[in-house]
Amino acid sequence: MSKRDFYDVLGVSRGASADEIKKAYRTKAKELHPDRNADDPNAETRFKEANEAYEVLKDADKKAAYDRFGHAAFEGGMGGGGRGARPGGGDFSSAFSDVFDDLFGDFMGGQRGGGRRAARGSDLRYNLRVTLEDAYNGVQKTINVPTAVACSSCKGSGAEGGAEPTTCPTCSGMGKVRAQQGFFTVERTCPTCSGLGQIIKNPCKTCQGAGRVEKDRALNVNIPAGVETGTRIRLAGEGEAGMRGGPPGDLYIFVDVAQHDLFERDGTNLHCRVPVSMAKAALGGAIEVPTIDGGRGRVQIPAGSQSGRQMRLRGKGMPALRGGALGDMFIELAVETPVNLTARQKDMLREFDELSEDNNPETKSFFSTVKSFWDGMKG
Repeated sequence: MSKRDFYDVLGVSRGASADEIKKAYRTKAKELHPDRNADDPNAETRFKEANEAYEVLKDADKKAAYDRFGHAAFEGGMGGGGRGARPGGGDFSSAFSDVFDDLFGDFMGGQRGGGRRAARGSDLRYNLRVTLEDAYNGVQKTINVPTAVACSSCKGSGAEGGAEPTTCPTCSGMGKVRAQQGFFTVERTCPTCSGLGQIIKNPCKTCQGAGRVEKDRALNVNIPAGVETGTRIRLAGEGEAGMRGGPPGDLYIFVDVAQHDLFERDGTNLHCRVPVSMAKAALGGAIEVPTIDGGRGRVQIPAGSQSGRQMRLRGKGMPALRGGALGDMFIELAVETPVNLTARQKDMLREFDELSEDNNPETKSFFSTVKSFWDGMKG
């Protein structure tokens, strides 16, 4: 099978300019690359054909020889021009590298025309414990954060006296270097500048060229009312400073609300367990209970109340984090059995117990059920 005309392979006319030839080749390379045509067994052959055509037509001397002699210009030692390499040998890495950036720059994460941006600083985490009262009212806290801050001596540039870094001579500012490995062109991070595209000839003596130094920093943090354990507060730009003038990271405050001696929290509601005497639970009456705002709430206990009975104080709970109505406070009664009784008190309780057989309906019902159970077991 005879070779196709190189101009036909790239789809250009014989009078096409160098830019038109390169543009046509770029289009063909994208269209025919084997990685994008895994299901086409002929893709690699046509891809090599396009590379061979471009290898000749991009070179003025080879193009002139091809225009005069055709494919015969590169066969049997006929005049092939000043660079005379045989185009049909399958080595097209030179042609392919001319448009490597255009085809795969985005996939490789590179930035055309310059090196990588200065590295962004790391995000930081700070665990902050607050009281339940702080979570109710909201509070401003001053925290000390150990972090890396921009070096004041070089203003974050890393160079002595704040001088500007210079372009890396190894990668010419690209941040990457290339190496040919047979069929492929491989890109690696530049070892001289570590991918930054710039080097510092005279590093700052304070930060040793890093552009940042370790330092404790005091920050004022506003803790909004209604925060709960696990609430995350983001302070943009308050994290670690970037390398050599790079942007800073963020600081994340993770809130932990400490347990309270009196109140147990459930979302926006509060629970408070209040002990009451046996007499108060039996006779009923008013009691005073504490509230999270530091005040007092008055609760009326119904006569005959049992342990575990709950009563509600509306609007005496916690605020919602993003505004809205306050939650409620639930009072749970814990009827207390008296201890350390005197002889007279014991006698009075015995007399009371003898007279109160019909005053304990739950006890009477329970033992009635027990008796039925035992009778059933005997049967």
